[in-house]
Amino acid sequence: MAAERGARRLLSTSSFWLYCLLLLGRRAPGAAAARSGSAPQSPGASIRTFTPFYFLVEPVDTLSVRGSSVILNCSAYSEPSPKIEWKKDGTFLNLVSDDRRQLLPDGSLFISNVVHSKHNKPDEGYYQCVATVESLGTIVSRTAKLTVAGLPRFTSQPEPSSVYAGNSAILNCEVNADLVPFVRWEQNRQPLLLDDRVIKLPGGTLVISNATEGDGGLYRCVLESGGPPKYSDEAELKILPDPEVTSNLVFLKQPSPLVRVIGQDVVLPCVASGLPTPAIKWMKNEEALDTESSERLVLLSGGSLEISDVTEDDAGTYFCIADNGNETIEAQAELTVQAQPEFLKQPTNIYAHESMDIIFECEVTGKPAPTVKWVKNGDMVIPSDYFKIVKEHNLQVLGLVKSDEGFYQCIAENDVGNAQAGAQLIILEHAPATTGPLPSAPRDVVASLVSTRFIKLTWRTPASDPHGDNLTYSVFYTKEGIARERVENTSRPGEMQVTIQNLMPATVYIFRVMAQNKHGSGESSAPLRVETQPEVQLPGPAPNIRAYAVSPTSITVMWETPLSGNGEIQNYKLYYMEKGTDKEQDVDVSSHSYTINGLKKYTEYSFRVVAYNKHGPGVSTQDVAVRTLSDVPSAAPQNLSLEVRNSKSIMIHWQPPAPATQNGQITGYKIRYRKASRKSDVTETLVSGTQLSQLIEGLDRGTEYNFRVAALTINGTGPATDWLSAETFESDLDETRVPEVPSSLHVRPLVTSIVVSWTPPDNQNIVVRGYAIGYGIGSPHAQTIKVDYKQRYYTIENLDPSSHYVITLKAFNNVGEGIPLYESAVTRPHTDTSEVDLFVINAPYTPVPDPTPMMPPVGVQASILSHDTIRITWADNSLPKHQKITDSRYYTVRWKTNIPANTKYKNANATTLSYLVTGLKPNTLYEFSVMVTKGRRSSTWSMTAHGTTFELVPTSPPKDVTVVSKEGKPKTIIVNWQPPSEANGKITGYIIYYSTDVNAEIHDWVIEPVVGNRLTHQIQELTLDTPYYFKIQARNSKGMGPMSEAVQFRTPKADSSDKMPNDQASGSGGKGSRLPDLGSDYKPPMSGSNSPHGSPTSPLDSNMLLVIIVSVGVITIVVVVIIAVFCTRRTTSHQKKKRAACKSVNGSHKYKGNSKDVKPPDLWIHHERLELKPIDKSPDPNPIMTDTPIPRNSQDITPVDNSMDSNIHQRRNSYRGHESEDSMSTLAGRRGMRPKMMMPFDSQPPQQSVRNTPSTDTMPASSSQTCCTDHQDPEGATSSSYLASSQEEDSGQSLPTAHVRPSHPLKSFAVPAIPPPGPPTYDPALPSTPLLSQQALNHHIHSVKTASIGTLGRSRPPMPVVVPSAPEVQETTRMLEDSESSYEPDELTKEMAHLEGLMKDLNAITTA
Repeated sequence: MAAERGARRLLSTSSFWLYCLLLLGRRAPGAAAARSGSAPQSPGASIRTFTPFYFLVEPVDTLSVRGSSVILNCSAYSEPSPKIEWKKDGTFLNLVSDDRRQLLPDGSLFISNVVHSKHNKPDEGYYQCVATVESLGTIVSRTAKLTVAGLPRFTSQPEPSSVYAGNSAILNCEVNADLVPFVRWEQNRQPLLLDDRVIKLPGGTLVISNATEGDGGLYRCVLESGGPPKYSDEAELKILPDPEVTSNLVFLKQPSPLVRVIGQDVVLPCVASGLPTPAIKWMKNEEALDTESSERLVLLSGGSLEISDVTEDDAGTYFCIADNGNETIEAQAELTVQAQPEFLKQPTNIYAHESMDIIFECEVTGKPAPTVKWVKNGDMVIPSDYFKIVKEHNLQVLGLVKSDEGFYQCIAENDVGNAQAGAQLIILEHAPATTGPLPSAPRDVVASLVSTRFIKLTWRTPASDPHGDNLTYSVFYTKEGIARERVENTSRPGEMQVTIQNLMPATVYIFRVMAQNKHGSGESSAPLRVETQPEVQLPGPAPNIRAYAVSPTSITVMWETPLSGNGEIQNYKLYYMEKGTDKEQDVDVSSHSYTINGLKKYTEYSFRVVAYNKHGPGVSTQDVAVRTLSDVPSAAPQNLSLEVRNSKSIMIHWQPPAPATQNGQITGYKIRYRKASRKSDVTETLVSGTQLSQLIEGLDRGTEYNFRVAALTINGTGPATDWLSAETFESDLDETRVPEVPSSLHVRPLVTSIVVSWTPPDNQNIVVRGYAIGYGIGSPHAQTIKVDYKQRYYTIENLDPSSHYVITLKAFNNVGEGIPLYESAVTRPHTDTSEVDLFVINAPYTPVPDPTPMMPPVGVQASILSHDTIRITWADNSLPKHQKITDSRYYTVRWKTNIPANTKYKNANATTLSYLVTGLKPNTLYEFSVMVTKGRRSSTWSMTAHGTTFELVPTSPPKDVTVVSKEGKPKTIIVNWQPPSEANGKITGYIIYYSTDVNAEIHDWVIEPVVGNRLTHQIQELTLDTPYYFKIQARNSKGMGPMSEAVQFRTPKADSSDKMPNDQASGSGGKGSRLPDLGSDYKPPMSGSNSPHGSPTSPLDSNMLLVIIVSVGVITIVVVVIIAVFCTRRTTSHQKKKRAACKSVNGSHKYKGNSKDVKPPDLWIHHERLELKPIDKSPDPNPIMTDTPIPRNSQDITPVDNSMDSNIHQRRNSYRGHESEDSMSTLAGRRGMRPKMMMPFDSQPPQQSVRNTPSTDTMPASSSQTCCTDHQDPEGATSSSYLASSQEEDSGQSLPTAHVRPSHPLKSFAVPAIPPPGPPTYDPALPSTPLLSQQALNHHIHSVKTASIGTLGRSRPPMPVVVPSAPEVQETTRMLEDSESSYEPDELTKEMAHLEGLMKDLNAITTA
C-alpha cells in the first residue's frame, strides 16, 4: 500500500509539471529531449504522463534439495495490473500444462517436488520474472539462480588419529559446498554438541582444541539432504597422555585462498599441533590483528579466524603464526572480497520527439567490474548504427521513431550477482500549428562541402520570408533505404548552414530542410541525395598492444596485426617517450614485437604503434605505459656531514642520491664506520629509506672515526660516499651554554684579502662547533662566514684595497654564539708591491689547505615572494661570464631563523643559480647561505643573505580569554587575553564581540574595537545578573584572524557599593555573589533609612556619617581656598599662558581606602640594571602605552644635567588631555571615558633601539587634577602627541648613561615615551586613552624607549591603572607624613619645589 501511495504521488507530481510546461508554449521540434516529468506539449495537445511500472519483489538466488518445494518470489506494480510470466535460462515457461510448476496470484513461481538426478536436472538454472502491460511495455526482473543440492557423497572422510592431551585434533569430512549446511557430527553414534572448544569449520571439518580424555571415541559425520541420511566411515580418536617432551610444530589445517561477498562471514582455518602447545596469532598485511577488542574478528577454537560482515577493507593477505616458545611456523592465504553490482546513477524517464537523439545514462559499480547490457521491453538491445553504447554503460538512440517508445532497462552483472534499473521513453506528437502564416520550404538546398565523414549543407530563406531573421531550421537526414530519420538543428535564428558529422564513407544520404517560425514548422524542402567521399583504405589500430620491462634499461613491446588492414601491412612504426617529457622518438619495425634498449633505469615510458600500408600510416594505438626495472643506485648519497655529540657518539646526516641516479625506490642506507687507526675493522649498520640521519653511539673517547654511507634498493647497494672523518671529544663537554671568547685573534692585511688567525677559548670544557667570522668596512656585521671548529685560520677574499675593515670572531655551538673578539685592519693599497706571503699559523689541529679550493658563491640575494616563499639567487665566479653550468657541480642552500636561537639549519641542493625555498613561516626573518660542490671539492659557505617573509592574516585566535568583574563596579567588566600563537605579523588591534545570545548572528553582536596590541579592555554599563558571551578576533596588516571560542560571563546580581574586593572573587570569577531571596515584596531602601542590604541603621550611625561627611567637605574647601590664595600670589605672566581647565566625566575618581590601596606593580626589583641608553634618532613611532601609576616626585628620575635640574620649574609641563577613541562601552551605546595617564612599558624585546627622553617633571600621584579631559576638544579626536617643553635642548644632544639607584618604592617608574614632533597623526598602536600634549610645538624632542625596572629583557603585559583624583584631606596629610618619614632633607627640599609647582597649577585652575 505504501508503494501504491508513492506511485500515485509520483503520477500526480508528473501531471502537475506537465501542465506547467504546457502553459509555457510550444517547444521547437529539434530541442533536446525532456527528462523525467517535463513533457514539451503545447495547448491543445493530449497529455501523456509517465506510468509507474516497477517490481515490488524480485527473485533471489535459492538453494534447494531434491524432492522439496521452492518458491521464487516476484511481484510488480502498475495500473492496470501487469501480466507476470517466467523465463528459465532465457526461454519462457509454459505454466498452463505444467503440474509441478505453477504461478501464484502475486506472480511468484511455485515449484513442487524438485527433480534432480545425475542426468536429469530440469529445475536447476537461472529464472527471470517478466511483467507486461498491454500498450505500455515490458520489464524484466533480475536473474535468480536456483541451485539443487547434489547427490550426497563425501569427498573426504574422517581417519583414525591420536592426539596428546591439551593439543588440538581435526577430523576431516568434506562434501560439496552446497551440501555443507546439511552436515552434522556424531561421537560414539550420538549427536555431538558443538561449543567453544569443539567447532565445525565451514567445509565440514571438525576441530577439537585442548583435547581431554572425554574427547576420545568413534566419530562419523552424517549428511542429511532430504532423503535418508548418509553416514561417513567411522574413525577413532585416541587421547594420549602428555609425554612432557617437546615435539615439532606442524599445521593440521592451513588457511587457503578464499573469495567472499561484502556482508558475508568468513572463517580462515588454522590449526597447529606440537609440544609445548602452540599459541596462534594472526597478521594481515604485516600488521598484527587485535582479536580481543574487535567486534568483528573472533579467534575460534584451535586458532581459526572468523571475520563477520566482511567489507572491502578486509581484503588482503592473512598470516597464521603458530609459536610455542621453541619454534615458530606460519602459513598465509589471500582473502578476496567481491561486491554485487550497485547503481551509482539510474536511467531516468525521457520525453522526446521523433528524429531526435537521446541518451539513457547508467553508472554502476561492483567488484569485479560489472558488465552492462540494455533491454527494451524485455528484449535485448543489439548495438547498431542507431543504438550505441557510449561512455562504457550509457545507451544512445539516434533518430527516434515511434516504435522506440517503451521501457528501457540497464542490467548490470558480475560473478557475484546482477541488478536492473529502468526508465520509460515517451515519443510526443508535434503540436498543431497555431493560427498564423507558416514559412514555405527553404530554397536552394545544396551540399557545399562533402567529405568522407561529414557534409556541410547551405540554403536560402523561404520565399514567404525573404529576410528570415527570426526563422530557425531543422535538417532531417537518413541513409538511403532506411526509414529511421535523424534531425540536426541550427544553433541560432537566421543561420542557414549546418554541418552533419559522424557519417559513413561512400554512403548515400537523403537530406531535407524545414523552417520554423513562432506559429510552427513550415513546408519541407525537396529531398537532396548526397553521397559521401570514399575513404582511403588505411590500416586500423594494431590490437592487443602490451609492453613489459626486460631489464633496467630495456623494454619489449608486442602487438598484433590490425583487424582492418585494408591491404598488406608493409611495416610498423613504434613511438616511445619518457614520461614527463614532450620529445617522442620512433623506430621502424617489420615484425610484431621489438625490444628498445638504452633506456633510463627505473623510468616510466609510454609506447604506441602505427601500422603502414601502401596508402600511408594508419590509426595509432592507445598509449601503453611501463616502467623499466630498478637497479642499484648509480651515485652515492649527497651532503654527508658529521656532528660530534659527545665523547661517545657522533650524529651522521646525509641527503638521498640525485633522483636521476637512484634507479629505483630507496629502501635503506648502509652506514659503514671504522677507527682511523684500524682501517680493516669496519662496522656496518642499516637504516630505513626514509631516514636521513643516524646517531652512532658506543664510540671510544678522543678517537677519530671514518664514516661513509651508501644507498640501497631492492637490487642491492650503490656506491658509497667518500670517507668522512670526525673525532669524539676527550670528555663529555658542556653544551648547556655558549662558548667563551676565543683566547686570541690576529689579522694580517694584504691588498684584497685579510688573513685571520686565532686560538680557541681557554675554557676547553665547553663544546665549540665552529667559529663565526664577521667583517665589513667600519662594521663587522656586513658579512659573516662560519668555519669548522678545527680551523685556526681563514683568508677573507675579494676585499677593497686601502679600506678599513672591522673583524669579529665568535665561537659557537648548538646553544648559540659566544662573546665576540674584535680586531681591525687596513688593506694595502694597489701600489704595494711587497711580497704576498702565505700566512700559516702552526697551531694544533691546523689542516693542510686544499691547493685549489672552490670559491664560494657570491652576490647571494633573497627575494621575498610570499608569506612562505623566498627565492635565493647567487653568482658563481668560477663559472664563465655567461654563468652557464656545463659540469657536474651542484649548490647546497641552507637556511634557518634565529628564533629560537638554537634552530637547526635546513638544506637543499640545486643545479641552477637559484632556488625556491618554500614552507617558511610568515613574518619571520631567515638567513641564507650557499655552498658549491664539484666532485670531491667544496667551497665554504657564502656570505649570508637575509629576508623576512611577508605577513599573513592571523591563523589562530587570541588565547586565554578571561572575563572578570571590576572591583566595586558590578556593571563594569575587564576582558583579558593573550596574543594568538600564530599571529603571522604585528598585531595592530583586536575586535571584541559580545552578546547576551550565544546563537545570535555575528552581525548582531556588539563590536568593541581595541587599537594596538593591548591585552586588556574594560566594558561598562552592562546589565546586572545577565549572562554575556565574549569572542575576540585579532588583526594585522593583512586582515582579520579567526574568532576565539565564546566565553560566558554572568554579571553580579546586585550593585553593592560596600562589597569588599574579596567578595567579588568569591562569586566564581565574577558571576556574582547572589543575595538572599528577599521575596516579591522587597523594595529598595529609600532616603537613607536602610542600608544597601536592606537592614535598618540606627539614627546614631546616620548622624555620625553626616557629621563626618560635612567635616571632610569643610576641611577640603578650606585647604583648597588656602592653596588657591597661596598660588595666586606666585602667578607669572608666562604661567598664565599655560592655564588648563579640568573637567571630570561621569564624576571624579574617588580614592578608595588609604594610600595602601594603590599598589604599584612589582617594578623595583634590580634597580641597578636600568640604564638610559644613548639617543636613537629613529624612535619607534608606535610606543606601546599602558595604564601605569605616576612617579611621586622629581627623585623618581635621575637628572640629566644641572642646567635642566635648575630650570625644572620654569620648564614645567602643563598637560591637556585629548579625548581618544572610547574604550568603555555599553550594549546601548558608548560613553565618555575617565581620563587615564598611560605609561609605556617594556613590551618590546630589549634588542630594539632605546630612545631618549627629556628630564620632564612628573606629577605627584596626589594631584591628578593637573591632567584632565578637555571637553572643548571635538569628540573622538585622536590626533594627539607628546610634546616636550624645553627650549634649551638642542636636537643633537645625547643623554649620558645613568644608573637609577633604589629609593622609595614609587620612585622606580620610567618616563613616558615622547614621539617625534610633527603634524598630529593617529597611531593605531595606541590604546583608546587620552594622550599628553604640550604647547611648545617648535622644540626639539628626544625620546626614549622606557622599561620598567626589574623587567628588562622580558615582555610584560600592559597593566591598566586608573589615575585617581585628589584624595581627601586626611588621606593627603597621611601621605605627606609617610613621605616625610622616609626622605632626607635635600629630598624634602625638592619635594617642596614640586609642591610649589603644584600650587601654581592649582592657581591657574582657580583663576580659570
